[in-house]
Amino acid sequence: MRSIAIILAGGAGKRMGASTNKQFLLLDNKPIIVHTLQVFEECRSIDGIYLVVNQKDLPVIQEEILETYRFNRLTKIVIGGRLRQDSVRNGLEAIEGPCDNVVIHDGARPFVSPSFIEKGIYLMEMFDAIIPALPVKDTIKVISKEGFVVKTLERDSLWHVQTPQTFKYDLISRAYKEGMAKKLFGYDDATFLEMMGKKVKVIEGSPYNIKITTPEDLIIAKGMLAELKGCL
Repeated sequence: MRSIAIILAGGAGKRMGASTNKQFLLLDNKPIIVHTLQVFEECRSIDGIYLVVNQKDLPVIQEEILETYRFNRLTKIVIGGRLRQDSVRNGLEAIEGPCDNVVIHDGARPFVSPSFIEKGIYLMEMFDAIIPALPVKDTIKVISKEGFVVKTLERDSLWHVQTPQTFKYDLISRAYKEGMAKKLFGYDDATFLEMMGKKVKVIEGSPYNIKITTPEDLIIAKGMLAELKGCL
């Protein structure tokens, strides 16, 4: 079974308020994207990594990342699109050679572990799609455009979805082609499968597997990294 990872690193960093892509901000003196790539590099179940980046970030990737760090599993750099789903589609279409499973991951989630990636790939023997998630702890309300509560949602059925999301390659490729052809919007990679009526298996994620999107997230990530180092 051949498994390919698509790592998305094309974010603009608007919510971070930074002048550079959030993936290149430093965490323990290394760019966030390097931490993420190193996890996938260590994962024995991954046969190749397709890194999807913004066109304007190519010089940074080539001069500051690839010339400084070594990634033997990095197969190809792919140019992303305007939306996340455009970038995923480009990544899927760029895959060459045989491929059984695809693992799609946000480059700004550096705290995923090799064992968790391998768990998703192992479960492909039983399911077509695996996504990690955590149950919502807070009360969630739907708010109108005018700022008033419309309704309160039942918390027991709400989950925070994470990546990596793992799929059978043929199925996710077909789902993306059909969804994009119909001009549908996918909130995450599993959305297009859900629209096809396919079952998506949810497994428990990790509270450490945060997505670094805001300055507050970066502060939390630095604290988490210090804690993780202290456990070694």
